[in-house]
Amino acid sequence: MQIAARVIKADSFQSRLFGLIPRKSMAPEEGLWLEPCAMIHTCFMSFPIDAVFLGADLKALKICPELKPWRFSPWVRGAKSVLELAPGRLSGLLEEGDLLEFR
Repeated sequence: MQIAARVIKADSFQSRLFGLIPRKSMAPEEGLWLEPCAMIHTCFMSFPIDAVFLGADLKALKICPELKPWRFSPWVRGAKSVLELAPGRLSGLLEEGDLLEFR
């Protein structure tokens, strides 16, 4: 199953720092993949997001659904990256322990 059709990779300090802050929303098929990353914040954001913390093998270690603006995620032990998605996108599609694949 496909959880995002269009994923942008944020792998520089600046692209990870600002992430989705400039955006007003996300389309359901969009995603932002932050690497490296083990913790995120939604400060200065204007919409909630679903977040999936991934290990080096792209195994879902922790899922934070509907993370509202002005919140901090937990630091996730073993996480190497985070996939941020539109709010509600992960509902019923992904569980902790599932493997993701990027093409």
